[in-house]
Amino acid sequence: MGLSSSRQLPNTDRASTEEDLTPEGPPEPTPDDTAASQDTPGQDTATQDTAADGTGIREEATAGGAAGDDPGEAVARGGWRDKHPAAARAVAWGTTALAAGLVLFALLLPNELTRVRPSAFVRIPGEAIFGAAVLLVLPPKARRAVAVLAGLGLGLLTILNFLDIGFNEAFGRGFNLVLDWVLLDDGESFLRDAIGRAGAIGVEIGIVVLVLALLVLTTLAVVRLSNLMTRHSATATRTTLILGTVWVTCAALGLQLAGAPVASRSTAALVKDRVNRVNAALEDEQAFQKEAAVDAFRDTPPDQLLTGLRGKDVIFTFIESYGRSAVEDPGIAPGVDAVLADGTKRLRAAGYSSRSGWLTSSTYGGMSWLGHSTFLSGLWINNQLRYRTVTAGNHLTLTGAFRRTGAWRTVGIMPGVTTGWPEAKFYGLDHVYDSRHLGYKGPKFSWSTMPDQYTLSAFERLEHGKPGGKPLMTEIILTSSHNPWAPLPKTLGWEEIGDGSVYNAIRKAGKDPKDVWKETDQVRTEYGRSIEYSLNSLISYVEKYGNKNTVLVFLGDHQPVAKVSGDHASRDVPVAIVAHDPAVMDRISGWGWQDGLKPGPKAPVWRMDTFRDRFLEAYGPQPGSTPARTAR
Repeated sequence: MGLSSSRQLPNTDRASTEEDLTPEGPPEPTPDDTAASQDTPGQDTATQDTAADGTGIREEATAGGAAGDDPGEAVARGGWRDKHPAAARAVAWGTTALAAGLVLFALLLPNELTRVRPSAFVRIPGEAIFGAAVLLVLPPKARRAVAVLAGLGLGLLTILNFLDIGFNEAFGRGFNLVLDWVLLDDGESFLRDAIGRAGAIGVEIGIVVLVLALLVLTTLAVVRLSNLMTRHSATATRTTLILGTVWVTCAALGLQLAGAPVASRSTAALVKDRVNRVNAALEDEQAFQKEAAVDAFRDTPPDQLLTGLRGKDVIFTFIESYGRSAVEDPGIAPGVDAVLADGTKRLRAAGYSSRSGWLTSSTYGGMSWLGHSTFLSGLWINNQLRYRTVTAGNHLTLTGAFRRTGAWRTVGIMPGVTTGWPEAKFYGLDHVYDSRHLGYKGPKFSWSTMPDQYTLSAFERLEHGKPGGKPLMTEIILTSSHNPWAPLPKTLGWEEIGDGSVYNAIRKAGKDPKDVWKETDQVRTEYGRSIEYSLNSLISYVEKYGNKNTVLVFLGDHQPVAKVSGDHASRDVPVAIVAHDPAVMDRISGWGWQDGLKPGPKAPVWRMDTFRDRFLEAYGPQPGSTPARTAR
């Protein structure tokens, strides 16, 4: 039978009645229930409001009992709640408080870790007041549907906020709904490399469970609060009006708490920002296609390209995560600067000169391929959509310019590539050695498939050390300084490296990434050590295997993550040119770069996408010059 009339149940006692008056309360009455209750003397809104405060229980039990029920239903309902009414009431109140806390947390959660502090959660969210007002005026069916949708939406927004926090920490920007889903796959690969397959699977399962739980819990929380407001609509309406008035007053007066406005509308602002980012990404794609179609060097004849470097072995080397922080941060720089200073002296003693400056990378904390493509294409590639667009076209790259001349054999040394790499065609590389083709028989060092010194040793064995043939233009990616910076390889004598199996013992004795990442100071220390290792490997290689025709350009691809470089660090990375022939350095005398491998604070800072054109102009035909075409 329906719960419609007000007849007193013969077996209903005080405990069962009290249980009905907890914040969860009985099911919402149907229209028939409402009509019946209106005919019941003594049952009114005031009684309900009194019950909401936990008082007047006997009065509502008498006036508002479920008359018309089968008495057996009341007996059947007897159980834990009837036996422990106080505990049941506490659980109901606690559950309601948790529901309200979850909703407030979701509405007030900032999308940057630095703003996540207690004061951020004691503000008044305008979206909650507006949502409560909407739910109070809607009819039952529409209200239930809106409550479910609002709960799901709130859960999704919370997930996106967590993604924003992660991306801001790793890449210095928020999560882009259009461009960044592909990076989740890269994150999964990184986890497997850092903590192993089993650990990565455990983390992935945990994330899936948390996402589903968050969606379910926010939905249940909004539905519960919606039902509570409806049962006590008079109180809820008054509370909503009062809070709305307070919110408007705080907003008008600009009141703040710990630097944040008391009248919060952050959720609406974040939703608007995400919509704007999606629109901007779609508009950017069209604009970038037009930008990429313009190339000042597209029609330059091959014999007019790179005439100032004919006969030279040119090596472009990217050092993973080698950023400005490595050179200037007081907690990291001393060791790195010592390596650069010592390297400058050693190379000078071997007959080399060097100059250095700064480039502003298009990426931060990760996504190295965006920095590589920006540097080599002369286009600002700061997202995955731009990367796909440019690599699918025929825009001239710096490496491709060497190939176009026909005067160089162009090679890629890519230890971080573990599968097919179709971009090799775009970069104009005659041959690519990826991780499967370098002959390495040693262990991985977290993400890095092999130590940098081995990579350079393999380059010497497979290409550079072979006599005869054309001069080489080589792009080399050094990966030992890739996050998580543990365990790290050690510098060996070049004759000790062999097939890399010597690194098994070094890997085993190294530090565990999980232990290193427990403390920020440890992470920063190990990051600095990884940069020192990469620099030492490269300097030592030039010192041992370089010759009078060697020209080395090396740079970082981006700054390390914020845990190392700090919040709001610049995107600058060091860049240096090393050459044995003074004529090579004379070509860039007008750049204003500083002598040595370490750029000073006053060295020029260029956007990374400007380097290609500057380099091609500096080493192109100049008045009175005659291209040299010597073979190796």
